[in-house]
Amino acid sequence: MLKKRLVGVVTIKNGWAVQSFGYQRYLPLGKPMCVIENLDRWGVDEILVQVIDRSAGGQGPDFDLLERIGKHGLETPLIYGGGIRTEADGVRIVQMGADRLLIDTLLHQNLAEVYCLANKLGAQALIASLPMSLSDGQLNWHDYRTNSDRPVSAELERCLRLGVLSEALLVDWKSEGRVDGFTNTLVEKFPFKNTPLIAFGGLSDPAQARELLERSNVTAVAVGNFFNYREHAAQNYKLALKGLPVRMPTFRTENTFMAAADV
Repeated sequence: MLKKRLVGVVTIKNGWAVQSFGYQRYLPLGKPMCVIENLDRWGVDEILVQVIDRSAGGQGPDFDLLERIGKHGLETPLIYGGGIRTEADGVRIVQMGADRLLIDTLLHQNLAEVYCLANKLGAQALIASLPMSLSDGQLNWHDYRTNSDRPVSAELERCLRLGVLSEALLVDWKSEGRVDGFTNTLVEKFPFKNTPLIAFGGLSDPAQARELLERSNVTAVAVGNFFNYREHAAQNYKLALKGLPVRMPTFRTENTFMAAADV
């Protein structure tokens, strides 16, 4: 695995890729496969597909989407999140081609199943989704199911300290969809210093991403909406991170690829 990574995020709701604003307001972007295929071509290090309405609707994972992704044959490692209820769900998702799982609802309602997944697939296959915000200087964990905030539970704290999950997606959910909105204090306040973090939410500015990636506990930054509105946005974002231990991008011409150093 790369020492530092850039993750491209595709948020899906009602079957469409959407631009999300704090997971409360949405604008359609188009068909998910078009966005996923673009990220695959643009040279991000991982693609996170998060289907945000599966758990709320009790539908389970979107296996139809996973089948379509599998037929495309991505060159980029895939992270899938959405509707994961059981160990069997997780195993099937991996069998269908996902490299890793993003776990959210299970962290709130069934941590025992998370331990089962870790035993079956290994901690390296599991990422904790932790939407966080600050209130009076205190870190709060958001529950999308109830739209409520609370401190991290003792059970989840133990899970993280034991390394049952390999990384945590630290989501600044209030800033998600905003330009240059990520709150760096969330990283500073995050209490589990041995848990590698993927920072996400409002990270449109590569300079801020660079600052975060220079921290020892931040292994990746994740970007969603920003990559969908400018040509070569993902490649140029990576170029701005030059000097960090991040794989440099390639630029596709009609029939060839050119390394960043050649353009």
